[in-house]
Amino acid sequence: MKRIGWAIGAVVWAVSAQAAEVSVAVAANFTVPMQKIARLFEADTGHTATLAFGSTGRFYAQIRHGAPFQVLLAADDDVPARLEQEGLAVPGTRYTYAVGRLVLWSKRPGVVDERGEVLRRGAFDRIAVADPKLAPYGQAAVETLSRLGLYDALKPKFVQGENIAQTHQFVATENALLGFVARSQVEVDGRLTEGSAWPVPPHLHAPIRQDAVLLQKGRGQSAATALLAYLRGDKARAVIEAHGYGF
Repeated sequence: MKRIGWAIGAVVWAVSAQAAEVSVAVAANFTVPMQKIARLFEADTGHTATLAFGSTGRFYAQIRHGAPFQVLLAADDDVPARLEQEGLAVPGTRYTYAVGRLVLWSKRPGVVDERGEVLRRGAFDRIAVADPKLAPYGQAAVETLSRLGLYDALKPKFVQGENIAQTHQFVATENALLGFVARSQVEVDGRLTEGSAWPVPPHLHAPIRQDAVLLQKGRGQSAATALLAYLRGDKARAVIEAHGYGF
């Protein structure tokens, strides 16, 4: 029994000795699934993921100014590619971990119809849209309204969020009757959590490919490389899909 106890203790010590921490910059739209994935990651590997959430545009600026992030989970594929070109990300580590989906949402049932015709009727004072210069979901919203021929008419009604989390908050608190948010923020397992929504048809905007990349500060760090590998695994992909993302 003593030998068994010693052996178990040695295994626990070895695992804890190898465990490390990874600092991750996470696009705001991916907050809830990443929180779940981080818990699974720690339970399965012993590594800890320290998460910061925000707009991809702001993370880009922070990384360029030396922020200590080791991994970036962006809301687009442009910023990771730029960081790679600028020598701030490790070449060959970039890949698409999820494809985002845009939805027009209101906290109130019956406000948003299944075809999005509420946009043409314009019977609302404010519509929440993420800053298109900082947030890819905001850019997708602007592209959608432009293709529908409604951008000029609705722009004066914009309530602009710095990122998609703040944009969702505007609608959730009814500071705006409706707004363009990430589908992952209002659905779980394909079911709307509350209110009314119109899933925006993908042909109305460019694909929202969300790329992950290993940053230079994560080079050679075991927890950083382990996290990028874990995101490709079945457990992480199941969480990602359950929250309304594609691949």
